[in-house]
Amino acid sequence: MPTDFSTVKILLEQMQGAGAVTAKHLFGEYGIWCDGKMVALVCDDILFLKPTTAGRAMTEGFAEEPPYLGAKPNIVIPSDRCEDREWMAALIRITTAELPAPKPKLPKKPRD
Repeated sequence: MPTDFSTVKILLEQMQGAGAVTAKHLFGEYGIWCDGKMVALVCDDILFLKPTTAGRAMTEGFAEEPPYLGAKPNIVIPSDRCEDREWMAALIRITTAELPAPKPKLPKKPRD
């Protein structure tokens, strides 16, 4: 079942204070970016956070599962933890800080 955008809007509100947080529609689901870095996915209305050392320390004991078939495991953030705005902003902020900067896009080759 694809994610409902209302879920994404609520999550973005909870992440305010982490930085410039945005969402993009991806194949029926959503990616969450903070300061230009993809930090999470929302699949089937569940928040999957990219794993980092600092993020794992804040989410000790949380399950890690792939958000979709063939994906690497991500940290599953329970819905009750998503309701804590300060905690969510801090989690997204420390995860963003630890993730590498996105690779620069290559210029498009001219068509023949």
